[in-house]
Amino acid sequence: MEDIEIVAATVEKAIEKAEAQLGLSRDRFKVEVVTEEKEGLLGVGDKAAVIRVVAITEPETVSLEHAESDVLQVAVEVVEDLLELLGVRGRVEVLCDEMPLAFDITGDDLGILIGRRGQTQASLEYITKLIVTRRLESWVPLTVDVAGYKKRRLDSLQRLALYLADQVKSRRRAITMEPMPPDERRIVHLALADNPDVTTESVGEGDGRKVVVLLRES
Repeated sequence: MEDIEIVAATVEKAIEKAEAQLGLSRDRFKVEVVTEEKEGLLGVGDKAAVIRVVAITEPETVSLEHAESDVLQVAVEVVEDLLELLGVRGRVEVLCDEMPLAFDITGDDLGILIGRRGQTQASLEYITKLIVTRRLESWVPLTVDVAGYKKRRLDSLQRLALYLADQVKSRRRAITMEPMPPDERRIVHLALADNPDVTTESVGEGDGRKVVVLLRES
């Protein structure tokens, strides 16, 4: 993929814009700051920020020497081993046995695997990817859900984004959402990326970053 240039009011806003345009989280592309934002005197002569981004190439996907059935078995074993180490009783259900693989952990009292705002679920998925990749010495695209949380959250955020877009359009004022982790902010940005009436931006720092839905400038 060729590099692209993004222009926005600030570097941070340019990165958020790149996330929505590329459909990738910021850890999946490299950022080079071409020009930093600069405030002019009394608002005159302000300069926008310009960044250059390029997607990071994924490690090679699973090689042909591994049959998909073997890859599936390794992935299931990794998730089951992690559950045992965590002392959590759950069943690993295969939602998709073709690439990308998809699993859902079912059982009772799995809230501990979901965590606050799904942070534990996201960490479990990330660790699973790392271990499977290490064992097979090649990248395996997969997702790990817990009691359907990830899918429900995705659907919920997409519906909420569309609802807020209608509210912003009718009320003619911006609406700020609650703080969300990067992957959830990305869902909102993508849901409204092509909306002709509103746009989105992230504000705040660290765990307090929020998405603002606002009218698109004419």
